[in-house]
Amino acid sequence: MNIHSPKPGAARYRAIWISDFHLGTKRAQADLLLDFLRVTESETLYLVGDIVDNWALKKTWQWDQLHNDVIQKLLRKARKGTRVIYIPGNHDENFRDFAGSQFGRMAVRLTDIHISATGKRYLVMHGDEFDGVVKYAKWLAYLGDNAYEVAISSNIVLNKVRRLLGRPYWSLSAYLKNRVKRAVEFLSNFENAMVREAKRREAHGVICGHVHTPEMRTIDGIDYFNDGDWVESCSALVEHFDGRFELLDWRAANPISVGEPETIHAHTSGNGRLAPAG
Repeated sequence: MNIHSPKPGAARYRAIWISDFHLGTKRAQADLLLDFLRVTESETLYLVGDIVDNWALKKTWQWDQLHNDVIQKLLRKARKGTRVIYIPGNHDENFRDFAGSQFGRMAVRLTDIHISATGKRYLVMHGDEFDGVVKYAKWLAYLGDNAYEVAISSNIVLNKVRRLLGRPYWSLSAYLKNRVKRAVEFLSNFENAMVREAKRREAHGVICGHVHTPEMRTIDGIDYFNDGDWVESCSALVEHFDGRFELLDWRAANPISVGEPETIHAHTSGNGRLAPAG
């Protein structure tokens, strides 16, 4: 494959998956994302939905130069040879109208099948298709999104205080999400639904975003990989040239999960680390 040479010191991967930027909102970590894009290279770059937050932009305009820079960097990667696959999510669902279109080396698709270096088939999709709130009651999804904004704002204030006290970053919204997940039935079924869809499509695994919770594990023999988000986690999923998958925590600048995923069974209670839809 003809791709551009990485900059000196840049990390190079066979494939990278990133999602849930939510550009157009104050909570988008565009500075960290731009830093990540500048120092990583890949043959294929998957944008797994919610790149631009059209829900938020309908209410208020929060678009600054850094958001422009992220978009320009993505387009530049495509121009210089990176194969870019854009899979829109629920917050940028209007771009789904362009599914099947090809713009140079950037393709827009509803889903994709990624073939790993070891020959495994991975279904790639945003994940909101299996989110009952988004699919069947959009008004409730909007209510949840507004509540999430409040949690994020509180989180910002809390962590300013923690920094003054010399304490590490702590995510209030992640803390809250891990406690409300059992009260919201659709969340408890998200991972299992994704795994069932991967099995239906005869894939070895599924790679998604949407729930803002980076994860690598195996459920009933199917790999479940979630690349996280660029609002809180600032995480990315990468495939090395030998076929190994790894989750990168860009905020901490070191891996948060490496190599073989944890193995569990789909019906084991209390192990689903899910979060409300992003």
